[in-house]
Amino acid sequence: MTTSAAPSPTAEDLLGSALHEEVVGHFTAKTEHERPYVEHQVRECLRYLYLVSRHPDRLGGLFLPVEQDIDEIWHFLILQTREYRELCEQRLPGGHFIHHRSIAYTEYQDGDRANAGRRTAAEEALRWIPLYTAAFGPFDEHALPHWTIVRFLHQEMGMGLAEISALAPSEGSTA
Repeated sequence: MTTSAAPSPTAEDLLGSALHEEVVGHFTAKTEHERPYVEHQVRECLRYLYLVSRHPDRLGGLFLPVEQDIDEIWHFLILQTREYRELCEQRLPGGHFIHHRSIAYTEYQDGDRANAGRRTAAEEALRWIPLYTAAFGPFDEHALPHWTIVRFLHQEMGMGLAEISALAPSEGSTA
């Protein structure tokens, strides 16, 4: 008999009911999105933070691979300083504070990583996929709009979600 890994925590598990409701309510009121869409945004934000917490050695310092709406949810959480610290240090798997540094994509492209070329940028973006699927299972249609590289592979490269979810780490990657 094999035992499967414990399911990863939900966004509500990580935030607690009150903060989860506050975040979802805030962004439902602030945007024109329906509540279920906002709940998926919050879920993907928490999944991003979960992965950064769990894999700081592999993901630390990489450009944020999610859409701006997810970054705005992260900013909102950071402003809830006590709850954000508790989330990072007690509820996420790494047990350490996750710092945020805003940087424009054009500034990122002009920085040191740009010197490494397009191949390195693509490898960094693709590094997220196997880690995501290992923790949360395959990408679904609710995650698709929020992960820039996944949306690009799906819409521009014509890859299906199952094909994207099956991508393995690249040669030499530690994912």
